[in-house]
Amino acid sequence: MYALTNCTIYTSQSILNEHAIIIENDLIKAIVHHDDLQKHIKCVDLQGANISAGFIDLQLNGCGGVMLNGAETEQTLEIMQATNLKSGTTSYLPTFITDADNGIKRMLNVTRDYMQKNKNQVLGLHLEGPYLSIEKKGIHRPKFIRKADKEMISHICANSDVVTILTLAPENNSKETIQQLCQSDIIVALGHTNATYAQAKEGIESGISCATHLFNAMSPFEGRAPGVIGAIYDNDIYAGIIVDGFHVSYESIRISKKMMGEKLYLVTDATAAAGSNIDSFDFVGTTVDYKNGKCTGPDGSLGGSAVTMIESIEQMVKFVGVDLYEALRMATLYPAKAISVDHKLGSIEPGKIANLSVFTNDYKVLATVVNGSYKLS
Repeated sequence: MYALTNCTIYTSQSILNEHAIIIENDLIKAIVHHDDLQKHIKCVDLQGANISAGFIDLQLNGCGGVMLNGAETEQTLEIMQATNLKSGTTSYLPTFITDADNGIKRMLNVTRDYMQKNKNQVLGLHLEGPYLSIEKKGIHRPKFIRKADKEMISHICANSDVVTILTLAPENNSKETIQQLCQSDIIVALGHTNATYAQAKEGIESGISCATHLFNAMSPFEGRAPGVIGAIYDNDIYAGIIVDGFHVSYESIRISKKMMGEKLYLVTDATAAAGSNIDSFDFVGTTVDYKNGKCTGPDGSLGGSAVTMIESIEQMVKFVGVDLYEALRMATLYPAKAISVDHKLGSIEPGKIANLSVFTNDYKVLATVVNGSYKLS
């Protein structure tokens, strides 16, 4: 048992000063006023830093010089987790984009093995594809984009303990497919979709509860054709958004935050460039160049991001105009709610898992706590 002291605590419900967080084993045991802290408890002085629940990233293709696609191993997941900790992310969904069935099956097995050994870190797999729209494919390889087949959908559903989110294009998938996935407790997200408003709404009515990287690779909002974005705004579903200054304008983020409130959460959609010093990397057969914070393919299109979660939070505050308290909720509580793990993660409360992030007022991550274990960054 130990206590974290001399810090500003962002619990996700309130902001506390002159309080301490007591951690016992892997849990938050209590939050107490400094005056009520028992003298025998070992203390870690955070020297005035901020502390919040650990950040949760629901879309992460790679980081630390590695990409998940093409390196489907536990070592890759371990590198991603270690890189995440340097920027305050304690839990994440490794994101495996469009591939052949054999690649998906291999990734399912690797993820399960890793999760069994490492609790509350990888929270499941995000399968981004392969049941997408060719018109909105982005960097996904068109040769692997396909219609869903019953056998593979049944296999994915049988592995729902590992698959947390599956992103698909609702216009190319039946109501029955969406319902089968949802009934297996897989969160179905719409993304890489050219759907009309009506098609997106029909998918939402069938069980879609989330949207992947709002604005990117989806039909836009127009006065006479509100498209996917209009359906998201109009139907109270969750959506992740990339706040790197390249994928979405800060004005559009600000408007979306006003429209969606607590349903909008931060994702990085990060690639190998995040948390590394590389100039380029391979993204499923395409060479992506990294320069001045931006990842671009040979045709100039965006090839994922290089942003970290702490940078996303900083940019929400500085450029979008959201206060730190709310920006932190977008990186902790809201993603936890979106995937229904808020009973154990996403806020600082007694009885919850002690996954925490410690950072300064100038957004430097000093330390993290994972399953109760304190580690300097």
